[in-house]
Amino acid sequence: MFNKKDTTQDKLAIQKAMTMFGQGTQIEGNANSDGDIRVDGEVKGSLTSKSKIVLGVTGIVNGDIYCQNATIEGKVNGNIYVSELLILTKSALVTGDIQLKKLVVEEGARFSGKCSMGNLKVNRNEENLAKAL
Repeated sequence: MFNKKDTTQDKLAIQKAMTMFGQGTQIEGNANSDGDIRVDGEVKGSLTSKSKIVLGVTGIVNGDIYCQNATIEGKVNGNIYVSELLILTKSALVTGDIQLKKLVVEEGARFSGKCSMGNLKVNRNEENLAKAL
């Protein structure tokens, strides 16, 4: 009885887990997570989350982003693939293509690239897209 309850609680804890890269942190390589990811530092590589990615005002990603939902406040030099909702805040600076289902853009956000709305199409990044969905 207790094992069943503990297993369910453990699964919920994993789903709610957040990976954070704080301001001043520099990461080289790809990061994959089943939970949320928050970046306030710099990442040189791709980020993949089955949940949400938040890029803070001081955050920089030089690579692609794959996730279900994302809020971008910092800088992205790469493509963004979001299966649900992407929010670009007034401080966002995105250089790259975005593919998503829904988009919210605050006044002041800057974006340079192509935007494709609708269901994600599997392309050369099939493995990362499959992980993100």
